[in-house]
Formats: sequence, structure tokens, C-alpha cells
Amino acid sequence: MPPAETPAPTLATAQAVVIGAGPAGLMAAEALAARGVQVDVYDAMPSVGRKFLMAGKGGMNLTHAEPEPAFLGRYGTRADRIAPLLAEFGPQALRDWVHALGIDTFVGSSGRVFPTDMKAAPLLRAWLHRLRESGVRFHMRHRWLGWTEASDGETVLRFATPQGETAVAAQAVVLALGGASWARLGSDAAWVPLLAARGVDVAPLKPTNCGFDADWSEVFRTRFAGEPLKSVAIAVTTADGQELYRQGEFVVSATGIEGSLVYALSAPIRDLLEHTDAATIRLDLAPGLSAERVAAEVCRPRGARSLSSHLQSRLGITGVKAALLRECLPKETMHDTEALAAAIKALPLRLLRARPIDEVISTAGGVTFESMSKDLMLGALPGVFCAGEMLDWEAPTGGYLLTACFASGRVAGAGAADFLAGWAARKSGAQAPLPLTMASATASATSMPSIAAE
Repeated sequence: MPPAETPAPTLATAQAVVIGAGPAGLMAAEALAARGVQVDVYDAMPSVGRKFLMAGKGGMNLTHAEPEPAFLGRYGTRADRIAPLLAEFGPQALRDWVHALGIDTFVGSSGRVFPTDMKAAPLLRAWLHRLRESGVRFHMRHRWLGWTEASDGETVLRFATPQGETAVAAQAVVLALGGASWARLGSDAAWVPLLAARGVDVAPLKPTNCGFDADWSEVFRTRFAGEPLKSVAIAVTTADGQELYRQGEFVVSATGIEGSLVYALSAPIRDLLEHTDAATIRLDLAPGLSAERVAAEVCRPRGARSLSSHLQSRLGITGVKAALLRECLPKETMHDTEALAAAIKALPLRLLRARPIDEVISTAGGVTFESMSKDLMLGALPGVFCAGEMLDWEAPTGGYLLTACFASGRVAGAGAADFLAGWAARKSGAQAPLPLTMASATASATSMPSIAAE
């Protein structure tokens, strides 16, 4: 009898691997599964979405409701690269997607968008249920080690598991491995040398959305660490001479300053520190008052009142704000009314360094957009796509980080599905070698150890 013909490959028989079970990786898996691809998600952590859940502890800020031009501007020098991703899956599409999971959202007073219950866990549970229903399989405690050559010359993925090392073949791979912050939650940047060794262009990873160290006195540190500074503003002159000014609030830490207002300006402050030993920002302790009004109030005769009582009664400056004036100004300035008034509107604070990269909220740098196609496939590694924070972009907190992670995962997953459609067409039409970096033939795939989903 003639040998049975091998069925022509289809998207249903193609295999895709997603490495990284955060928002970008899960969104890539969803995009692939929606096209009928068998998807296996691998992650080094014991459970899915650990950093996502951590981000939701203070209220799950999903995205932002501000107008599109302002939203896109939050991505700074990478706005032109993020724009096509948001065109595919932007803030409103993200909200619609969340609603389809059965989770309602609302817009806060600041324009930030949250789930109604403010929590990340219910959203993640509903999402994982839908992914499993679509056939996505999860393999936890599988740490990616890179690639190895199979006996027939193909390239396969290596993973370290509790049972030892194993190898996995796939026709397409999406890497969503995060940046270098919060290594204990899985983002440890161990992928950087693996990709660099394969010729992928990776920009150095740098802290962003981070706090900064200041040279506090022991007295100030002991008394005021943890104190919030509300109704203040920060002004900074960027490395190219641009003047930035933003109002909000931040917190005095034991080592310096941190909090939402600091994070919003962390990129220009960090860039200044790359060129100098220290960066000086200017604190406006009375942003609701003009410089003229502040000067008039400070210069007003105070009679027998102390300076502290005078500043408190005339300008509401007390507590940590008053202590900052004494911490940052020479004693003689405190008794020079004109100089003191000027300092209240522009108090110089010298910052020494960004906090260590492992403790910051997110990182800049990563796989450069110039090394990828528009669907986020690596030029040096056909069939390998990248998504999420491991790409070279940054944004402030406020939902911008998550939105771009979701969007890039969606684009990378769709790109991988398109790539697999081409693979299936080539395989069904000819047996010529495929131009894939990842494993593509069924022979090596069947020879690899099977890994059951946990």
C-alpha cells in the first residue's frame, strides 16, 4: 500500500510559544489563540501575572481617558513608535476589552481609568479562564535559558524546570520578558545577553518611574521620612534646556524623594544625572500663589511672631514644607525675606542618583524598534517577536505603561499568527527548508520531551 499522505499544516497544527505571562504575553497568547493557533505560555514564576497583581495593590490603573494627542505625548521620544501600536489597541479598545471580560470600569477625577472594584485579581481570573477555554496552555516554573541546536540543525528553546532542563520546539515565539525592575516578580533582564548574542540590538536598560537620592541630614531623615508633600510642584531644566513644570504630590523617603510627581519627571532628571554628578530640581511649595503674592506675604510685618508662625499663618507652610526650607537653605537666607520668598517658589533640591533599577516601577531601554518590523518581529531572528516592557520605550505611571504593554502584545501576537499562516502555506506547498530561526519541522518537535501544563 502507498504510504499515507501527511496532512498539510494549518494554523491549528502550528505551534506558538509565548515566554512571559504578564499582560503583554497574555495578550499575545490571546491574539494567537483567536486565530486558531495552539499556544503554550511559559514563565519562570510559580503563578501568572505577578507584577500585574502587584501593580493593582494600590488600585488597578488600567489606562487614561485624556485626549489622544495628550495620551500619545506621554511616550516622549518613542511616541512615533508607540502610535501604530495604540492605533491597533488603544485606551478605548482596552476598556471595551475589559468590559467584555465582565469587569466594569470608571474614570477617576484625574482621568485615570480603573476597574469598578479597583482590583487586578478579578480581571486576571476572568482573563485566564477565557484563555484556557480557548486552548492556551500554561507552564509555570519554566525559566528560559536561550536556544540550542537540535541534531538536524534546527533551533529549539531551552528551559530550566524543577525536573531539570528541557527543550521545546515551536514555529513562532513571542518574548514578553519585562524589563529589569522587580526581579523577584520575574523581570530580571536575564534575556539581554541571550538576545545580544544573537545579534539583536538592545539599548541599555535604565530606571524610570523611580525615586531619587538626596543628601538629607540625619535630623530631617529621622523626623520626616514617609511624610507626603501635597500641593507642590517641581520644575526642572532638561539637558537640552527645556523648562518643565508639573504640579502634584510626592513623598520624602529615608534616602530622598519618591511618588507620583517625581515619577512623572523621572526621565529628564535621570537624563541630567547621566551627564553630571548631581541634578538640581526646584520645588514650588506654594504653586497656587504667584511669586508676587508670596513675596508680599513673606515681607508683611510679623511683629512678635516667630518666622515659623508667620509662614504658617500667611502661606500655610508648616511641617515638612517648613522643614525643607531649613534643610535646603543657608541660615542667612531664612532671615532674608526677599530670598526666602523666592525660595518658597523655587527651592533648589540637589539629587544625587536614581534609586537602584531593581526597585523602580519600570525601565527604559530594551530591544530597539529599529531592529524589528512593524509587527514587532526581530530582523535578526525571523519568527521571534517581542512585546511589553522589554521594548525600548518608557512612559509615566497613570495607565500609560499598561496600555502600551497590552497593545504591543496584541500586535506581536497578531504578527506571529500572520507569520504562522505563511509557514503553513509554505509547508503545504513545498518541502523546501523554511527561513525560520525557531524549530519548524515536526520531526524535532516530536523528539522533544513533552511538557504537561501545570
